[in-house]
Amino acid sequence: MEKLFKKFDSFLEKLSRWSLIFSLYFILGFAVLSIILRWIGQTPLWIEPLIRHVVFLSAFLGGSLATSKGAHIKVDILTHFVENSSSKVIHWLHRNLIALFGFVTCVALTKSAWDFFLVEREFGSVAFLEIHSSFLVGIIPFGMLLISLRFLNRLMIGLMEGDSREHHRL
Repeated sequence: MEKLFKKFDSFLEKLSRWSLIFSLYFILGFAVLSIILRWIGQTPLWIEPLIRHVVFLSAFLGGSLATSKGAHIKVDILTHFVENSSSKVIHWLHRNLIALFGFVTCVALTKSAWDFFLVEREFGSVAFLEIHSSFLVGIIPFGMLLISLRFLNRLMIGLMEGDSREHHRL
């Protein structure tokens, strides 16, 4: 079972990494295109909002990658004390509590983002290039779900490893 979670985590890692790489090239390409078009007197109004939304998506993809490496945002009040401890049980408990708290928090944020998406789908309008605003808002629940899955995988892998394994960061 642990192998299945690690395989799924590897899939999410590759998906996030390649999507982020594609997003960054997309942003760069369209930003350069926007500059060139301004030089020749054209100002397409849709390029900048599109770039903004892809940057937003990139932030979630980066958050997913950070979560898998344990580099996500966290409060390090106890980390200093835990790192100085030689107890593998304390390290195991700390690692899994962080993953559990992160998962619960991200699930709550995913639910809120989904509710926002549903409201936007009902009351939103076409933003640009015939793209409905709900599609753009859909980036938020997608991103939060992706990060939630990363935390869930870290938690499941951590629980299956038990306290007999050597301590390593999330």
